[in-house]
Amino acid sequence: MTDDANPGLNSEQADSITEFWDVARPSAGRTSHGGAVGERSENLVPPPAWSFGDSPELADELLGLVLDGVKTGTAAAVWEYEAADEPLPRKGDLSIVLDGAGEPRLLIRTTQVETVPFDEVTAEHAAAEGEGDRSLADWREGHERYWRRTLPQIGREFDLSMPVVCERFKVLYRA
Repeated sequence: MTDDANPGLNSEQADSITEFWDVARPSAGRTSHGGAVGERSENLVPPPAWSFGDSPELADELLGLVLDGVKTGTAAAVWEYEAADEPLPRKGDLSIVLDGAGEPRLLIRTTQVETVPFDEVTAEHAAAEGEGDRSLADWREGHERYWRRTLPQIGREFDLSMPVVCERFKVLYRA
């Protein structure tokens, strides 16, 4: 069984996310009236839940950087959103970030989104991602290696001009 707001999750994961949302929701200014008639679904249905990276180890490593206050940005290839048939993030979006075991750990709000070619990602964004030595050179090397490994799974190849979604976020709640 999957959760409509978070396809691919089993019922135990969906329950865990719903419980997390019930506690975290006020941090986003979303309150519930117990499912009263006419209540807005955005107050009841959890936002999308996802984890950083492509492995439990990377998810935990990057989550740790957020928890330490070092990571306030992330990046994804536009092609990854297209392959998953998901909308690109927008300013104001809420997300639940999962750890490597699939447990909800953070509620974040997107504060800025910009789509640029890979070779035009800025040093400021690289630093906000908080990875490695936080330099643009290190960001480019690490992300090129990541996308050369992952993009073939969706029928794409890394390209210096490929569109990258650079997202900044703010932590609203942590478990």
